[in-house]
Amino acid sequence: MKILIISDIHGSSYYAKKIEEINEREKPEQIILLGDLYYHGPRNELTNEYNPMQVAGILNDLKDKIIAVRGNCDAEVDEMISDFKLQSYIETEMNGKHVFISHGHVYNIDNIPNKEIEIMFYGHFHTGFIKEENGIIFANPGSISLPKNNTEHSYIIFEENKITLKDVDGNIIEEKEI
Repeated sequence: MKILIISDIHGSSYYAKKIEEINEREKPEQIILLGDLYYHGPRNELTNEYNPMQVAGILNDLKDKIIAVRGNCDAEVDEMISDFKLQSYIETEMNGKHVFISHGHVYNIDNIPNKEIEIMFYGHFHTGFIKEENGIIFANPGSISLPKNNTEHSYIIFEENKITLKDVDGNIIEEKEI
C-alpha cells in the first residue's frame, strides 16, 4: 500500500492545495496527517495564505483516505470542522510492519512508547528525516508549510519496501529501504 504522510499544515491553504497536487501525483491509497492542521501556534509566523476553513475544506474532500492524529496546536473544536477524527496516537500494522504514529510532542525518538514497534512516524519538529536506532525506524516528514533548520517543505511516502522523504515538488530528499 502506498501511504502519503504529511505534518504541520498550520492553516496554510497554499500548502493544503499542494497536498491536493501531491495526492494527484503520488496516488496514495491512504493519507496520514500528523497533526497541527489549522492553527499556526503562538511561536510560528502566520503561514502562506493562512485560512484554516479552506484547509478544512480541502482535507474534508480527502476524508475517505485520511487518518489523523492530534497535534499540540489542534483543539477539540478543530474536530467540529473536520469530517475525520483526530486521535491521540495510532498503533497499527501497515505494509507488514508494526507502526506507531503520533504528532511528536509526546512520543518521538527521545521518548519511545513502551510498545513493540518497528517504525515510528511523527511530526512536530518541522524537520524532515529518516533514521534507524536500536532496530526502530524513525521518520518525520517535516512541515509541509513551516519547515525549520533549513529543511524543505516536505512529505513522506511509505511503501512496502521503502520510506521516502520528498520535497513538495516530488524530488527525493532521503530514502530508506526497509
